[in-house]
Amino acid sequence: MIIVPLKEGENIEKALKKFKRKYEKTGVVKELRRRQTFEKQSVENRKKKLHAIYVQKIRQSED
Repeated sequence: MIIVPLKEGENIEKALKKFKRKYEKTGVVKELRRRQTFEKQSVENRKKKLHAIYVQKIRQSED
């Protein structure tokens, strides 16, 4: 459970911003989206490999 301590006379908008930041740091939404669809291990590995190739090409073109 996320607890946001409020100071005396603190603006509610500021408190909501604090709550949103804490909530995003926990990664709940990210994990929920990841779990909504199942991906086979081979497909996941293929995506990682293609991403690594993409990053490597970008780094080579910078040099």
